[in-house]
Amino acid sequence: MMMRVGVLAVQGAYQAHAARLRLLGAEPVLVRSAAELSDIRGIILPGGESTTMLRFLARDQLLQALTDFAAEHPVFGTCAGLILLARDVEPQQQSLGLLDVSVMRNAYGRQLDSAIISAPTALGDDPLEMVFIRAPAITRVGEGVTVLAERDGQPVLVQQGHLFGCAFHPELSRDNRVHQRFLECVKEGG
Repeated sequence: MMMRVGVLAVQGAYQAHAARLRLLGAEPVLVRSAAELSDIRGIILPGGESTTMLRFLARDQLLQALTDFAAEHPVFGTCAGLILLARDVEPQQQSLGLLDVSVMRNAYGRQLDSAIISAPTALGDDPLEMVFIRAPAITRVGEGVTVLAERDGQPVLVQQGHLFGCAFHPELSRDNRVHQRFLECVKEGG
């Protein structure tokens, strides 16, 4: 039986994450309601526009449901999803406040400043391809947070127990290691 993993599908790049999960042997479930959280083992909060996502989450009463889900299940936030997970957000906005990091929205510039880089990572010997699109910067990591990758000395991929945060878009890269790491956590039950 395939492992069922959710992808928040209210806005943003959720289809690319679903395709990556399928490629790695998991069954993606597009999550648009709190009821759909009951039948998955982990969830990805994709990139997109964090303030728009927050409006949909509030409208659909998903904010508390995601917080409750994250207490016991792995959660992986990429770009805007990282902003949703972060404890502190600048400029200030609401978040789930689950991952002990501070982030600055759009810190890597506008759409025109998008970049693809390769950098060392804790996920293996080879450099990791990272796609940055209007990405947030992680400006502070809490005591229990492990930095898995950096860009110019700044954390861009972190893990705190069963919570993962990523400033870039691993679903747009040819490299599967970030999703594989998350799926290993899901398989282990968080």
